[in-house]
Amino acid sequence: MTTARQVLESKESQAIYSIQPGATVYSALQLMAEKGIGALLVMEHGKIVGILSERDYARKVILMQRTSRDTLVRDIMTTAVIYVRPDQTTEECMALMTQHRLRHLPVMEGDELLGLLSIGDLVKGIISEQRFIIEQLEQYITGGGR
Repeated sequence: MTTARQVLESKESQAIYSIQPGATVYSALQLMAEKGIGALLVMEHGKIVGILSERDYARKVILMQRTSRDTLVRDIMTTAVIYVRPDQTTEECMALMTQHRLRHLPVMEGDELLGLLSIGDLVKGIISEQRFIIEQLEQYITGGGR
């Protein structure tokens, strides 16, 4: 089974984007748009203190009639950050995402942040793993593996 570490290693970009809790939501949105991502880790003194997603923006700024230029990241970020260890399987990661309705999971080894997995990263990894299994089964069935 594929692990969170393996999915991270297979990603095209290993970059981790973050923002300070005192930054404006507008600057966070600019960074997300520039990088083509849907969430940012909120970091303070090298530690994760939250995560900010497009969903946080939609629900806590737009619907609350706030403005992104006047609202700080700390005011709308999700503070209960759920993370996974690098040895957890893609299936375990997907189960957590489904259970908690998440689209992003930080991967932590002890206190060290290794990366951020999106649901797209996990789906891509699962499809790749299934494709490999199917190819192996086809070779076994047709006798190509002998």
